Amino acid sequence: MNLPEAPVPKEGFLVTHFLTVEDQAKSRAFYSGLLGGQIVAYESPCIIKLSNSWIILNSGGGPTPDKPEVFLEPPQNTNRVNSFLNLRVADIDACYQEWKSKGAHFITEPLDNHGWKIRCYMRDPDGYIIEVGQATQKMIDLFARTVN
Repeated sequence: MNLPEAPVPKEGFLVTHFLTVEDQAKSRAFYSGLLGGQIVAYESPCIIKLSNSWIILNSGGGPTPDKPEVFLEPPQNTNRVNSFLNLRVADIDACYQEWKSKGAHFITEPLDNHGWKIRCYMRDPDGYIIEVGQATQKMIDLFARTVN
């Protein structure tokens, strides 16, 4: 990958999401194979361009000089979550069918969320949850009113 396509901004900043994973190869296969991400670096860290975003996958570890009291580890209890990826899709039914056929583990099928969006959640190999959501006209109308 040439540098203009890598997650290195020429000015300002860009947002990436770092996930501490148990098995980089397994997670790499999920984010590149199932979700169609483009692998930029294979391991330690694994970096994947995922649509218009970036995912960084790396093993856990103990404190470092720049984070002296912080330990990185994959989720210990996958039913207690403090953050998750949120994928906004154009056609949730198509994504749900495609990703399910590739082996994605969905918690439920797509459900209406009070008229604002249709959403469902899936898990990656480490148990992280990923919201897959499609905006409804109600949400689009709200954006149109608040942006203008």
